[in-house]
Amino acid sequence: MELARAVADDPDLAAFYGANGLSPLFLGSENAPRRAALKAAIDSMPRHGIPSARYAPQTLSDRPAALSDEIAYARQAAKLLRDLTGGVLTPSSADPEIKREPHRPSIPDLLARLQQASDPATVFAEAAPRHPGYLALQEALAGREDLVVPADMPRAPEALWRVGMQGQGVVPLRARLEEIGFGSEAQDPTLYDMALSGAVAAYQRAAGLPDDGVAGPRTIAMLNGDGPSVEGVRRRAIIVALERLRWMAGEDLEARHVWVNIPEFSTTIVEGGQEVFRTRSVVGKDTSDMRTPEFSEMMSNLVVNPSWNVPRSIAVRDYLPKLRADRHAVSHLDVVDRGGRILSRDGIDFSQYTAANFPFRLRQKPSDDNALGAVKFIFPNPWNIYLHDTPTKHLFGTAVRAYSNGCIRIGDPVDLAHALLSRQTDDPDGVYARARDSGRETWLKLRPAVPVHLVYFTAWPDASGRVRLLDDIYGRDARIWQALQAEGAAAAD
Repeated sequence: MELARAVADDPDLAAFYGANGLSPLFLGSENAPRRAALKAAIDSMPRHGIPSARYAPQTLSDRPAALSDEIAYARQAAKLLRDLTGGVLTPSSADPEIKREPHRPSIPDLLARLQQASDPATVFAEAAPRHPGYLALQEALAGREDLVVPADMPRAPEALWRVGMQGQGVVPLRARLEEIGFGSEAQDPTLYDMALSGAVAAYQRAAGLPDDGVAGPRTIAMLNGDGPSVEGVRRRAIIVALERLRWMAGEDLEARHVWVNIPEFSTTIVEGGQEVFRTRSVVGKDTSDMRTPEFSEMMSNLVVNPSWNVPRSIAVRDYLPKLRADRHAVSHLDVVDRGGRILSRDGIDFSQYTAANFPFRLRQKPSDDNALGAVKFIFPNPWNIYLHDTPTKHLFGTAVRAYSNGCIRIGDPVDLAHALLSRQTDDPDGVYARARDSGRETWLKLRPAVPVHLVYFTAWPDASGRVRLLDDIYGRDARIWQALQAEGAAAAD
């Protein structure tokens, strides 16, 4: 009963010990392998970006004999398993715009598995995500992608090098790139040729710079080790990315899914861990009411020739002031009552309405200039976020594509529709074309529904396995890093 009272403050430990008849998990010579496995797991936690000190290894006696020793081991085992299987943080506590809720496994069940395992080390080893991205991030954190050039190498002079330019300053630039694995063959080492531009672009991708292949002051400063530490920035981004993947440990990322990486401004389809489709995206503006949230849902339908039901927040913010000034303003939008009937504007005095009491909805019919374009992709969620086409195609030509009101605009929406429909029909192009040619709003059900993950990874491996860094466009990674430090789960630089 003393053990039961001692763990009453921890529901997981209370449930575990209550179910196993208060039998000790760590005391006794017979449990020495279990103690050793826990200590080895604690020692390995820096590979997951978490300092070993979080698990107070100094409190774990080498010769445990007292009840307090059993409890000390049990508390640290439960904490470590919680961290690996669902993350250290509650996502929304770091940033309320992160709507993700980790699907955490039962800690009492994991402790029971630890008690029954012939090799307890496997329970700890199998607790962390086995996703290829997680493993690549771990390798990068261990320093297998060194972006730091030795200090004794000649510096590259500040310049702005483009393909076709020539000069002696290209020689140390080439040498510094080659030293860290971004070499390129050259007949003339003083010529900034296409191969060197490609090597620069690869370095820029790895270092989180725009990958234009132009060696300008920012790129050269990073190569020279000036300004913020490339490795420090990279290390923080990787540690935060590992935590984000632990939040997703309960998701089946081997299954076919749509992956929207917000800071990459990209949307992909992934099957069996391999990317099979990619398109550019536009995401929400960096304002408090427009940033795209993070969550996962099931995409159930495509809507071809969609109507645009203007979100209330946009209707009262952007359009009501115009209607108050001129009832016939924004004529491309219908005014609709609660019953769905289109109303004549002549009978409405818009000046009497405010954002608080505006009783109507605004809706745009299907058309070539509809705000949703030709198709939208629906995955029902409380935030009314979806993927859609757009008539503003020029935005996809910009490097930083944070322009929307929160939804995700798709660069190649018809190709995305074809790819999604390809699992349920031999003629996805024809199915889509017939719906489009009808001119009517047409719902096409996806069978089966496809998981959609709206994610925010500023560090992520590319197809070659090299971890690429991206800008923290919303500042979310910075807030997660601060929260991890506050929890003792991220070592100071």
